[in-house]
Amino acid sequence: MTMKRSLALTLTAALLGGCGAMGAHSGAGGHGGNGATPTHGLVALKSPYAPTETMNRLEAEVKKRNLAVVSRIDHAAAAQRIGQTLRPTELLVFGNPQSGTPLMLCAQIVGIDLPMKALVWADAAGQTWVGYNDPKWLMHRHGARDCPPAEQVGKALASIAEATVAK
Repeated sequence: MTMKRSLALTLTAALLGGCGAMGAHSGAGGHGGNGATPTHGLVALKSPYAPTETMNRLEAEVKKRNLAVVSRIDHAAAAQRIGQTLRPTELLVFGNPQSGTPLMLCAQIVGIDLPMKALVWADAAGQTWVGYNDPKWLMHRHGARDCPPAEQVGKALASIAEATVAK
């Protein structure tokens, strides 16, 4: 396993573990019943597509917007390699300096959360979700409550996620 992949797995586990420790989630699949809800900084949208198709659509949307795909990590496949079973769970790491640099100018340590990531997973009921960290929440986490570029990046991520799950 490469250092980059190992770091991405560790950060994802820490983020998701920390999110769960921050309080109970509500609604279907633990991420809201209306389709798009922020939960401790995580914005999650229901997808009408199977997990693999959702991830393929997400990757296509990211590339369509000329963002670099850094890595695509299949957590379920990794679990199989150690004899464990995990519902479909796949992470896409992507971005570009035009989006990330302005965020780091607001709070340099936000770099620990960059490039951006989106997770596609199937919950216990078989519902597929796509989720990403709200950039405004990330900036708040790192002490930069007033960072105008976070609003723009958030709109771009919302647009990518909405296009991914659109019928």
